[in-house]
Amino acid sequence: MTNYHGIIGIARKDITPPVGIFARNWGAATHDVAAGVHMPLTLTCITFQTAAATAPLVLISADLGWWKSAADERNLRHGILTALSLPEERLMFCLTHTHAGPSTFSEDAGKPGGHFIIPYLQQVQQAAIDAAREAMASAQPATLTWQYGRCGLAVNRDFPEPGGNRLVVGYNPAAAADDTLLAGRITDAAGRIIGTIVNYACHPTTLAWDNQLLSPDYVGGMRSVVEPATGAFCLFLQGASGELSPAEQYSGDTSLADGYGRQLGFAVLSVLEGMLPPDTELAYTGVVESGASLAIWKKTPAPAATKLMAEMTEVEMVLKPMPSLAEIEAAWEACEDHVIKERLWRQRGIRKTVGEGTVARMPLWIWRLGNSMLAGQPNEAYSGFQLALRQELFPATVAVMNIVNGYAGYLPPVESFNHQSYAVWQTPFEKGSLERLIRSATTISQRMIQTA
Repeated sequence: MTNYHGIIGIARKDITPPVGIFARNWGAATHDVAAGVHMPLTLTCITFQTAAATAPLVLISADLGWWKSAADERNLRHGILTALSLPEERLMFCLTHTHAGPSTFSEDAGKPGGHFIIPYLQQVQQAAIDAAREAMASAQPATLTWQYGRCGLAVNRDFPEPGGNRLVVGYNPAAAADDTLLAGRITDAAGRIIGTIVNYACHPTTLAWDNQLLSPDYVGGMRSVVEPATGAFCLFLQGASGELSPAEQYSGDTSLADGYGRQLGFAVLSVLEGMLPPDTELAYTGVVESGASLAIWKKTPAPAATKLMAEMTEVEMVLKPMPSLAEIEAAWEACEDHVIKERLWRQRGIRKTVGEGTVARMPLWIWRLGNSMLAGQPNEAYSGFQLALRQELFPATVAVMNIVNGYAGYLPPVESFNHQSYAVWQTPFEKGSLERLIRSATTISQRMIQTA
């Protein structure tokens, strides 16, 4: 358990888009637009400052899926940075990765319901600006306490196809999955909970092509458990979930997502219940001789660390051989299979994001909050990213986030490239890219930890 003490604020905005917005997220879908709302989509912001007059670190989590356009993401984020007068390293705009959200791709404007997309992106940008300002205006001295727990929701989803030679995207009961849950509790000077943070790695793919409702997927169900119990907003951070998902998924049944949310929510409450009071640790005080020699541990004051640091760097990743933008667009124009056409449309967005060269420079954000580290990057890293950082940076608490400030593709480990799989097919990056990211994140984090 680690603590950070500073000036902390939290705010929430509703970012539910209009019903009828283009929301075709699945190649197998037969509908184009959202027909209703399962749960509201939200944007939650937490700001961290060492003092009221200092520039904040701004952490935002939005119930959105992924970015198909680097330009759309950049326009939204840079508008927030400009409005808040922030340098680039001080904002992490994280997506929960729901697959039941609206399109965020301005080039879908000509599709059914697509006319809503550009105004919606403007709405999300303004909501983020307003939430950050509101969080800073209400910020107060507070302590963030972290603790790890476990939740069995996530399973491995690289399944060897029976009778085939490829890995398909679904539950693999023979493979282990990282079930680590990290919960953060923010308390004010009186010890009252004013906010929580949940970092967990699991694809929100419960709701798929049969679902026509806008939904945060299981993340909404988790919040519906945690927030009434704590009386405070809960900010969700999607972990390194490249190969992790619920066991039963691809459903049109919203009750399945609700149940998964309760499963995660109760696990979060269990972690919160097991936490010591803020600014407290257990200290060994000696032995009492009884029937056995008993070691006595008692609660002892432990002032929280106050250090805040932020850094953004770029990690060079070699690109796989892939068709040019012109070739992808020509194939898309000629294609009449709607599933293949959707894949080509996504590949087009990726090619535009990484460019026509042989190397792409992918951003990486590292923050230090007291004795904890936050690592955010735009791609879908496999869980080895978070497993490695936790091991290398121990005893620091580590939160790892996918789909932060952009998106390009998957980051599978080297050994995954020995198999035919969607992640290997989809990624524009050559093998070794995940391992390069791990080395960069570890080096920067270790340097920050060693800074007094």
